[in-house]
Amino acid sequence: MPSDPLVAILGGGQLGRMLALAGAPLGVRCRVLDPLRACSAGQVTEHVVGGYTDPQALARLADGADVVTYEWENVPVDSARALEGRLPVHPSCAALETAQDRLHERELFERLGIATPEWRAVDRPADLPSAIEAVGTPALLKARRGGYDGKGQVPIESPGDAERAWAALANDEGDVPGGAVLDAFVAFERELSVLGVRSTAGETGFYPLVQNTHRGGILRLSRAPARGVRDADVRTACDAAAAIMDELDYAGVLAVEFFDTGAGAGAGSSSRLIANEIAPRVHNSGHWTIEGAVTSQFENHLRAILGLPLGSCAARGHSAMVNAIGDLPRRAGVLAVPGAAMHVYGKDPRPGRKVGHVTITASEADELDALLERYTRVVG
Repeated sequence: MPSDPLVAILGGGQLGRMLALAGAPLGVRCRVLDPLRACSAGQVTEHVVGGYTDPQALARLADGADVVTYEWENVPVDSARALEGRLPVHPSCAALETAQDRLHERELFERLGIATPEWRAVDRPADLPSAIEAVGTPALLKARRGGYDGKGQVPIESPGDAERAWAALANDEGDVPGGAVLDAFVAFERELSVLGVRSTAGETGFYPLVQNTHRGGILRLSRAPARGVRDADVRTACDAAAAIMDELDYAGVLAVEFFDTGAGAGAGSSSRLIANEIAPRVHNSGHWTIEGAVTSQFENHLRAILGLPLGSCAARGHSAMVNAIGDLPRRAGVLAVPGAAMHVYGKDPRPGRKVGHVTITASEADELDALLERYTRVVG
């Protein structure tokens, strides 16, 4: 491995930006490919402007690089496979392909014995009545491909909603490209996620479980470590992440999101976690690690894909990550809160867009509660 390795990144959003920033202290260079000239990562690192399927742009991205990674799971698999013929691609193309298709994701969970909601594949409208009968209502109809941040899914409250739900996902021809999956509704108390990391040498590590709060399908707040987590839940989450990484010959950071169906129900020996989805990349629920962990998820991702020893995933006290959605909070207000760190992504304000985040760290959970309240008062 050269002293100044070069990591080629498919995607130039904020995750690519934070990967590049994490690499700089290590002497790890990054180069991103993104079609947007003003992409977030391109403001801090080398940027190849071009489409993800453009052979010439892909060649420029890979030129002189040591490894290819991606910061967005909807980059074309064929582009990653084309690069795989020249360079190692981590996480694996199998991981990328699995995460892009909810059916493949569900099949992976079942194959590995990971608890998941009751589900049925729905290829056409005629499949919906039998799928609804099998999983019951309420349920969620989810497009197999392309959904994120709450997009690509429609609730079904009763069998009579089937036609409306299909039409909500369908294109002008009445088709849902690639089909859909019907998930039984899970009555859960909170969402938890775990971030695992596995290196090309097989070394693994796991960050503490994180509690996530969504609104409008978008992550708003993550707290780490999550409060009231049972030992059985930690084992379940870490074992699931480890099994997935082994199955997919994985290197890099992997996020697995779970429904906790019994938060605060005591320290019983059985886990109440149901897996919802995976993200084969650094993840929004791990942004707290920049200030709140010994080694950030971004640094550990780079270490993992370059075959370097992993850093500790231990938390430094308690942390909260607050997403800035649509617009940034007042800088002076944020910086007036003790333990607060502001991260600006260099993106134009737009409703529903993640334009930055704020991390707040504290030594104790109660102290973090007080700082979050203060933050809310200050920034509004």
